[in-house]
Amino acid sequence: MASWNAWPVIYEINTWIWINDLSEKYGKPLTLASVPQEEWDVIAEYLADAVWLMGVWERSPAGVRIAARNETLLAEFRRALPDFSEKDIVGSPFCVRRYVVDEHLGGPAGLAAARTALDRRGIRLILDFVPNHVAPDHPWVFEHPEYFIGGNFEDLAREPNSFTEVDGRVYACGRDPYFPAWPDVLQLNVFRPELRAAVIETILSIAEQCDGVRSDMAMLVMNNIFEQTWGNRAGTRPAAEYWRELIRAVRERHRDFMFLAEAYWELEWELQQQGFNYCYDKKLYDRIVHQNAESLRLHLQADLAFQNRLLRFVENHDEPRAASILSPQVERAAAVTIATIPGAKLFYEGQFEGRKVKPPLFLGRRPAEPIDASLQGFYRRLLESIQLEGMRYGEWLLCERRGWPDNQSYLNLTSWCRRLGQDRYLVVLNLSDAAAQGRVRVPWDELRGRSWQLTDLLSGELYQRDGDEMEGAGLYVDLPPWGCHFLRLS
Repeated sequence: MASWNAWPVIYEINTWIWINDLSEKYGKPLTLASVPQEEWDVIAEYLADAVWLMGVWERSPAGVRIAARNETLLAEFRRALPDFSEKDIVGSPFCVRRYVVDEHLGGPAGLAAARTALDRRGIRLILDFVPNHVAPDHPWVFEHPEYFIGGNFEDLAREPNSFTEVDGRVYACGRDPYFPAWPDVLQLNVFRPELRAAVIETILSIAEQCDGVRSDMAMLVMNNIFEQTWGNRAGTRPAAEYWRELIRAVRERHRDFMFLAEAYWELEWELQQQGFNYCYDKKLYDRIVHQNAESLRLHLQADLAFQNRLLRFVENHDEPRAASILSPQVERAAAVTIATIPGAKLFYEGQFEGRKVKPPLFLGRRPAEPIDASLQGFYRRLLESIQLEGMRYGEWLLCERRGWPDNQSYLNLTSWCRRLGQDRYLVVLNLSDAAAQGRVRVPWDELRGRSWQLTDLLSGELYQRDGDEMEGAGLYVDLPPWGCHFLRLS
C-alpha cells in the first residue's frame, strides 16, 4: 500500500470475543482463517484505514489460574455475564505468554489470512505490543531471569501482592507506580541492554505480521518514569531512551510501520518526539465526558503539530461503553467532535451498534445485546462524511463564536472549519444540557459577495445564508442541547 493517510480511522476489535460471536452466528467454530468474507466486507463498510485486532497473542494458562482465584475479578465477570462460568476465562490479552498468535484464534496462519483479507480491501492491520511486562509462564522467565526486576524472599513476605515466586526465584509483579501491582504479570527491566536487544527482535517479528502496533502503557518504560518507579532495583539508567532505540530499529526495516502509544500524565508530546506516530488523547475524552465546551475549546487551541499526532476516541476497551454512560445526544456530539478535529480517530467494535456492556478483557464471551439501528445509521453517515477529500486533507481552523450581553449561552458552542480548494466544511456543536444561541464567524474572505447553500451532512437539511454575514458578524446558530451542525458550503 501507499503511505498511511493523514489522520487515519482505526477500528478496534476484541478479537477473541468477535470470533466467539461469529462462531455462534454461523453455528460452527471459526478462527481468523475461516472468518467468512462477508464479515470482512462489513468491516470494510466502516471505511477504516486500519483494523486493530486486539488480543491475538498467546494467552497465559498461569494468568487464567490467577484470574480464577481473584474474587474481585470474579464479581466483575458475573456482573458482565450473568451466566458466567469459569470456562469463560481465557486470560488477559495483556498477560502475554508468547508473541505468537493463539491457536484458538487460528495461529500465525490465521492471522496471515486475516491480513490478506484486510489488504484486499485496502485496510491495514494493527496488533498489540506490551513493553512493560509478560506472563509468569513466558519463556524468558525460565531462560533469561536477568531480563526482569527481581526481588528476594523478604520482599515476598513483606509485599506478597507486589512480588511472586516462579521456579524458585522471586520477581516483581508488573505495575503502574500509582496503583497496586498486577498479580498476573512479571516486570521487565527495560534498563537491561540484553532485554532491549531481545525486545527489538520480538517487535521486528511482529512487524513482519502487521502494519503497526498499539503499545500498552507506553510511558511506563520511559527512562524517567522507570527510574522513579523502580529505583536501585533497575540498575544503571541507560543513556538512550527505550522507545528511540526500538522505533529506530524497526523503521530501518519497515519505514512506514506505525507506532500508537497508550499514554497519560501529559507525556504525549515527549512520546511523539521519541518516535510515536500518535498518542492517546485521554484528556480530550475526559473533557468531553466530564467538563464543558470552554475546556474542550482550550484543549483544541494546542499547537497543530501536536494535535495532528493525537489519537481521539469516545470509547475503547479500557473505557466504559459510550452508550452506557452518555445519552444518545451526548454520544453523537462526542462522536462528531473526535471525528472532525485533527488527529487519528479510534472506534471500538460494538460502538456503532450501541452496546452497553463492557466485557472484562479476561473473558472470551459477552452477552447478546440489541442493535441500536438509529445510532448505527448516524455513525454510517458520519464515517462517510469524514472521508470526503476536503474533510480528510483540508486546512483545519478553530472558529470564533460570539454572543450578546444578555445571552451567554454562546459559551457552550464550539466550532471549527476545514477547507481544501473549493471544498468547505463547518462544524458547530452545543456541548451543554441547555439550548445555545450565538454567531460563528467563518474565517474565509472568499465568502463575501455571494450567497451560499449550507447542507447538513448528518440531517440532510439545507440552508441559504449570506457570505458577508458569515464572514463578518458570523453565522447565526440556535442549537438544542448537545445539538450539532456538520455543514458543507457550496
